[in-house]
Amino acid sequence: MLKTLLLSLTAIVCLSSPALAHFGMVIPSSDVVMDKKAAAVTLTLSFSHPMEMVGMPLVAPASFKVFLDGEAQELKDTLKPAVVMEHPAWAAGYEIKKPGVYQFVMEPTPYWEPAEDCFIVHYTKTIVPAFGEEEGWDAPLGLKTEIVPLTRPFGNYAGNVFQGLVLLDGQPVPGAEVEVEFYNQDGTYAAPNDYMITQVVKADASGVFTYGVPFAGWWGFAALNTADEKMDHEGTAKNVELGAVLWTRFVDPGRK
Repeated sequence: MLKTLLLSLTAIVCLSSPALAHFGMVIPSSDVVMDKKAAAVTLTLSFSHPMEMVGMPLVAPASFKVFLDGEAQELKDTLKPAVVMEHPAWAAGYEIKKPGVYQFVMEPTPYWEPAEDCFIVHYTKTIVPAFGEEEGWDAPLGLKTEIVPLTRPFGNYAGNVFQGLVLLDGQPVPGAEVEVEFYNQDGTYAAPNDYMITQVVKADASGVFTYGVPFAGWWGFAALNTADEKMDHEGTAKNVELGAVLWTRFVDPGRK
């Protein structure tokens, strides 16, 4: 009887708690490169619940590229094993040699999530400007799904409003749901309740979403859609969650 009661209470707690959001992550060691001393950038690739700092394993990505001036360079061979939030992750070094806006993109190997009975594929992007250049940050990359920033995705203060356009197969997604989380790397913040862990906004009829960033740090935006095609899992066709993820850093102003 007691065992049945405990199982029932556990089920109620699980059902009453919002599910933790998944985020692909590509975090550079520098969000901007202003001089040659910072030109050697390390990029860390992981998969996690960033606000709660709960990691998940990230197997070798299907692709890791940098886009510059409309050209893509494959960086997958530069990836080395790493550990993030006590789980397998990846890291790569990249030398920035000239002015430009560098867009780094990870396409992961599909992740099977039993709790949601689906595969998850998050096309994850971060954008690093270098040596004063800032042209091209709003250029779509032609990914399966992506967030195209409408607010410049660097050089932003905490408290700024951020806007992005959600694309799927190159077309805007009206009413797309966008999950937003803070990378709580230093454990600085604690959510007052489970609803506060993941913020949720919806895109308008043009596929544009808006979010006011409350405090400084790295923020992730994940626009979620379901793929038309299914994937096989142990002989059964399963849905695929496609995530367009963008990470960008907001900063506090310096003081004199």
